[in-house]
Amino acid sequence: MPRSVSGVEMRKRQAAHIEAPPQAPGQPRPNTCCLCWCGCCKCLWNDDRMERSERQTCTKMDSIEAVEEQNPSLDEVLSWSRSFEMMLRSLEGREVFREFLRSEYSEDNLLFWLACEELKKETNPSVVDEKARIIYEDYVSILSPKEVSLDSRVREGINQSLAEPSNLMYEEAQLQIYTLMHRDSFPRFLNSTVYRDLLANRRRTCLDT
Repeated sequence: MPRSVSGVEMRKRQAAHIEAPPQAPGQPRPNTCCLCWCGCCKCLWNDDRMERSERQTCTKMDSIEAVEEQNPSLDEVLSWSRSFEMMLRSLEGREVFREFLRSEYSEDNLLFWLACEELKKETNPSVVDEKARIIYEDYVSILSPKEVSLDSRVREGINQSLAEPSNLMYEEAQLQIYTLMHRDSFPRFLNSTVYRDLLANRRRTCLDT
């Protein structure tokens, strides 16, 4: 489904923080499968991969949301304003931040970061290979609607790593997106109604008790 005009404009403002030169002439198209590496959209393996990707993304996010919901304390909500890292390490913090990013059409940045975190935990070579390629197709390929903003140097490094995927192959790209969220999205999040309403609600709860 095509992005709305506001989503496109928001994506352009975020992309302005990172220079990304156009793809070099003659460079192979990255949206490829492991069998043909041609980018053919009719490849049956590619169709299966897309279905697995959707299932795994849902399973991963469902597993996060399946954890027993707990209302964050006032101290925890206040701690998020002091530490972006602390907010990301909090289940409730990630969910609130994700809600805000969704309103800015940049939720894919957080999903990419989470996918990289999951990949780092994998040790099985076959699982690493599959997850690494799914992440590439979902968030790195220039043909993906969920493509994140990466500079050409980092993107080229990823392209080279695809020959022998590892659980750390996206480490530099993950840091780049982390920095983008930290410097660009996080300050706006702290000033958003999403965060301020939650903070006000926690304060009322403390007064009531």
